[in-house]
Amino acid sequence: MHIAVVGLSHHTAPVEIRERLSIAEQTMEDSLQRLRADEQVLEASILSTCNRLEIYTLLRHPEQGVTAVGTFLSEVSGLELGDLTPHLFTYHHEEAVAHLMRVAAGLDSLVLGEGQILSQVKKMYRLGQEHRSIGPILNRLLNQAVSTGKRVRTETNLGTGAVSISSAAVELAQLKVGQARGVDDLVPLDQEQIAVVGAGRMARLLLQHLQAKGARGVVLLNRTVERAEQMAADFPGLPVQCRPLSDLDHCLSTCSLVFTSTAADEPIIDAERLGRLNRRSSLMLIDIGVPRNIAADVAGLAGVESYDVDDLQEVVTRNQEARREIAAEAEGLLQEEGRQFLEWWDGLEAVPIVNRLRLQLEDIREQELQKALSRMGPDLSARERKVVEALSKGIINKILHTPVTNLRAPQPRQQRHVAMKVVQDLFELHDGSAEA
Repeated sequence: MHIAVVGLSHHTAPVEIRERLSIAEQTMEDSLQRLRADEQVLEASILSTCNRLEIYTLLRHPEQGVTAVGTFLSEVSGLELGDLTPHLFTYHHEEAVAHLMRVAAGLDSLVLGEGQILSQVKKMYRLGQEHRSIGPILNRLLNQAVSTGKRVRTETNLGTGAVSISSAAVELAQLKVGQARGVDDLVPLDQEQIAVVGAGRMARLLLQHLQAKGARGVVLLNRTVERAEQMAADFPGLPVQCRPLSDLDHCLSTCSLVFTSTAADEPIIDAERLGRLNRRSSLMLIDIGVPRNIAADVAGLAGVESYDVDDLQEVVTRNQEARREIAAEAEGLLQEEGRQFLEWWDGLEAVPIVNRLRLQLEDIREQELQKALSRMGPDLSARERKVVEALSKGIINKILHTPVTNLRAPQPRQQRHVAMKVVQDLFELHDGSAEA
């Protein structure tokens, strides 16, 4: 068996590739079942966010298993495997474990230390359990990744003031508005007419950061106005007008700054739509949806500036250096957690030997117990028989305790293999023996 992760992220693929490999929660069960249908994939879980799609697997054979995952990604994206492969990364075993720990801790995020990724890893874990696509190995790995992410945020300062994709989007708006005014710095957004399209978690964070950056009011558009109103109620210090999505054209005509963050599969704003409008001012569009909510063709329109998640790197880089020292503090914790998992994994090598040894001793115990009971005659009470049987089981467990503990204890792999070979030879534990 072999642990591997295959995927792509903002490090390896542009948004136009990532959006073709975005797997929505409502299709997650089908995707996991398709992966598990391949005989090479023993366990599987999928992490799908706006900046990454990663498939964590327990494989029967490394090469065939990775090929099966690549074929699945090609089918999902509609891209030929040869066109997709340059954007993919593959990590095996130790590297795969280390990568997941870094992801859960926010060290592999576009925004270093981002907190939202931990909840997304938790969601991956939950969906894997609900859809029964993970077994004991990935269950242990994902559980440890979640606890590692929590530990990093508790024991280091990485989570202190950590920004999100939404806050980076607001800072990008501040920077671009400032540059339009001839200032290469972040400026307040108090003079902008602002709209936010969508009422999900990212939109909530947008409202939070817009309020902090001086916005005087926001129009919040959503398919369901009631949901928008529920969200707006959480921001009493920020005037929020809640409108249906059908008012989008009006907002695009009157607003100077529009953020989009919806779960739409296709763009909801394109050049044709904007071309029909009688806009009153220049328009800045910032799209943090993946798949994208704003079509690429709007960039060619006069008076329109359009940015997507890949453009956030400009503001992220400005803040990154200050956080790198804090991130280095977290790396030590990640190495410790990864080592603990790998020690547990290595200990599993001894399980077949332990099972065969236990079965052999149990057979001997049962045979000798029956001999002893037959010699004691029919006058032995049921209670006395139970005591004798418990005594025999206790002796076997005591005998097994030390060798089993030592075989599974953390140790160099070569040392464990030598010990396993000694036990196998001494007790003649052949591979053909049945296992408990």
